[in-house]
Amino acid sequence: MRFLLSYGVAFLLIVGIGVWMASGTLVQGGQGAGNGERAILDVLELPEDSGIRGVLEQVGLVTPTEPTQENIDVATEEPEAEAEALQSVRTQAFVAQDLPLTVSLRGNTKASATVSIRAETTGILKTRHVNKGDHVKAGDLLCEIDEGTRKAQLAQAKASLAKAELDYSSNKTLREKGLSPANSGRQFEAALEAARAAVDGAQAELERTVIYSEVAGIVQDPIAQPGDMLSAGAACVTLVQMNPILFSGDIPEARINAAAIGLPVTVKTITGQEVVGTLSYVSPTSNTATRAFPVEVKIPNDDYAIRAGLTAEATAVLGTVKAHLVPQSVLTLDSEGTIGVRAVLDGTVVFHAIQIVRDTTKGIWVTGLPGNVEIITFGQEYVIAGQKVVADNISDEKTS
Repeated sequence: MRFLLSYGVAFLLIVGIGVWMASGTLVQGGQGAGNGERAILDVLELPEDSGIRGVLEQVGLVTPTEPTQENIDVATEEPEAEAEALQSVRTQAFVAQDLPLTVSLRGNTKASATVSIRAETTGILKTRHVNKGDHVKAGDLLCEIDEGTRKAQLAQAKASLAKAELDYSSNKTLREKGLSPANSGRQFEAALEAARAAVDGAQAELERTVIYSEVAGIVQDPIAQPGDMLSAGAACVTLVQMNPILFSGDIPEARINAAAIGLPVTVKTITGQEVVGTLSYVSPTSNTATRAFPVEVKIPNDDYAIRAGLTAEATAVLGTVKAHLVPQSVLTLDSEGTIGVRAVLDGTVVFHAIQIVRDTTKGIWVTGLPGNVEIITFGQEYVIAGQKVVADNISDEKTS
């Protein structure tokens, strides 16, 4: 029973305190309402901009605060403070320039042709007039095959021709005198033509024993040695044509439409030789493995200084494109990971996606920007597209 009484008294005390606090008045020194009385929640000194105080003011538990001149002044100064809080960036003006659009090719030099000078008749090689490495011109004597009986055959053919001419002449005289049938002349005329053909054949066979070069070039293996038996079609000497010499490489499929026959191409060999040639061949089909198209560049080589088989690089100018030369430091990424630059237009940050065309020691050539653009060079990582900024342009100090 005493237990229930104790809890009952405690409960009544709590209810009484709750009613007193709900009245919202704290009496100090018994001065009465308006003379020292303060709202209990005011004693808590909630901030005026507190969300809790606003709710309590709406339900009537806290007296609304009257606006003061100080509060009005602070509210008036907020727009000016906001203007002063704009992010400052440094910008520089860049102007588009004509950039030669080039493509670099790797490949090697090669002879423009390899020609085998072959025998046209069978026989033993008697003399070879050139050696490996010799430079020859068209018409130079290269090889001599032993004549064998060819001179005797020619002499016999000539003798047969002389007899046929004599027989034809005698028959003609007899026919004119009526001592021989008129149609007998056909037989002697045919014999005469056959004798003439035999002479021509024997003469040509004898001439085939001497082999001349039909092209200019440098002697290279395989070559026949004196004493070798050469059959018709066997190589006596092999020539490589080195002027002009060729550069062979591959052009990427993305640039193939710009490749045109006659296009100037600068070729630099691994030995440091540099010369300008012209594009002479573009393959109609690509390499199935690389998807690149084989091309050939014809290079003048009057002094034969450029050798075949050298590793080389070729640079072809495929045209021009409008581009900007910008420092690498201005490149950034947007929220989607697109590479580009941030610029300022009418006080607002804009993002321009770019494509890198060429990387140089002076900067990076890029496309995708307006002709004239004010790029943020300092502070681009602290702003986003659409943000208002204060731009300090340094183009007067350092231009592109």
